[in-house]
Amino acid sequence: MTQYMLSVIHPEDFAYAPGDQERAFAQVDAFNTEILESGRWVFGGGLVPPSSATVVDGRSGAAVVTDGPYVEVKEQLGGFWVVEAADQDEALELARKASAACLHPVEVRAFQGEG
Repeated sequence: MTQYMLSVIHPEDFAYAPGDQERAFAQVDAFNTEILESGRWVFGGGLVPPSSATVVDGRSGAAVVTDGPYVEVKEQLGGFWVVEAADQDEALELARKASAACLHPVEVRAFQGEG
């Protein structure tokens, strides 16, 4: 099995319409239960807003610490799942279900092999 990261993408200033947040949370809970019970779940979670991020750059030997997200983009990573899937097609089907559950697009990327 290959591990895939399913990344939830949304605008930084996104806010659910009234009632949609509760619906999305319930749907995500059901999706999480499905992938847990199927043995596909590895890890997952939602993230706090990018404005709370701290960037650490240790390339020079000393840590340079700055507030805020590293990149300035219109869309941000809002959360993710790491799942195990037999192949890309299975990962894409899990992403379709994840997207329908959380009401956002979901990017699919495989982890690099160990070789």
